Amino acid sequence: MTADWSVVDDYIAERLISPQERQHATLDANRAAGLPEIDVSAPQGKFLHLLAAAIGARRILEIGTLGGYSTIWFARALPPDGKIVTVEYEPRHAEVARANILREGVAEKVDLRVGAALDVLPQIEAEGGPPFDLAFIDADKANNPAYFAFAVKLARPGALIVVDNVVRDGAVVDPATRDESGLAARRLFDAVAAEPRVTATAVQTVGTKGWDGFLIARVTA
Repeated sequence: MTADWSVVDDYIAERLISPQERQHATLDANRAAGLPEIDVSAPQGKFLHLLAAAIGARRILEIGTLGGYSTIWFARALPPDGKIVTVEYEPRHAEVARANILREGVAEKVDLRVGAALDVLPQIEAEGGPPFDLAFIDADKANNPAYFAFAVKLARPGALIVVDNVVRDGAVVDPATRDESGLAARRLFDAVAAEPRVTATAVQTVGTKGWDGFLIARVTA
């Protein structure tokens, strides 16, 4: 079944996503640098791009840059004066991301911060910049509840928060699971359900990345 999911993802990409959009050079550079191949798929990247464009996002927060693949998708959705602030823990990953972002011609829209997100996010808050229109969380899963709490604080009313990898092959609902990411996803769902300032849902996904899903929340206050 997973092979069929991948074939459908390839079909979607070939029919609806141009080669330039798919960023083959970015993925090749990430692979050559030995980065883990955990980027969103091309259809998922296009979905995130369209989501940002649909809400007219001008300021985006991303937690987890990796090699900049999703960063570039978001940057392309921003207006000329828009900005994505993206946070990456690993300096080597950030170095590869900077080169990819520069090559793709969106460097002026990207503010890449290097460091542990729970150290960098308070700095961003202290800067007192404009609130974010959209946040995308795709980093270490154990800290997702804390990342989500910061995203809510830094967002404007009406902003969207998207968290990747919240289903984990169904581990999120398996009472016997010992998968740390699945347990972290469960803690995230509990935190979001208890947060009165958001309304949320989650959508399961299948494809080249297997069985997983996005949590999508809208900040209401």
